Amino acid sequence: MSFAEFTQLSPNRDLAPTHEQLGVCFHHSVMPFDATIAHMLTAASQVSYHCLIAPDGTRCTLVPDAHIAWHAGASTFLGRTRCNDFLLGLAFAGDTGAAPLTPAQIASALAWLAPRLALHHWPLTRLTDHRQISPGRKNDLNPTEWTRLHAAIAEKFFPV
Repeated sequence: MSFAEFTQLSPNRDLAPTHEQLGVCFHHSVMPFDATIAHMLTAASQVSYHCLIAPDGTRCTLVPDAHIAWHAGASTFLGRTRCNDFLLGLAFAGDTGAAPLTPAQIASALAWLAPRLALHHWPLTRLTDHRQISPGRKNDLNPTEWTRLHAAIAEKFFPV
């Protein structure tokens, strides 16, 4: 299954140092797809993701993987702070607390992940969500939706 893809580069990124690409942090944007893109393209928002996925699976690249997207804020993972520097940010348009991820969003995320997992050989433990790296500060993904996504990733890329 293939999904439409396009690029709209956000100004909310650091070009240097090069992003370490040690894993992925999953988010939900709360806003609809087009509104999220518009928000990310505004410098005043000071926020961005590497990629945003619409309910129909369409993907918009907002920040190239080699650059640091401003998606995690105050966060800790792998015993380190500043997760923006080493976790790619992949977001789903909408609010996973109000509506579940669509099958197309999950399939598109798996398609986005495939070449990155092949390149970096990340273990499943290098994939997390915003709620886990910013406990008490962020609530995305909804735990039920994180469990669904995590299971789909494990089944596709880490079969037992």
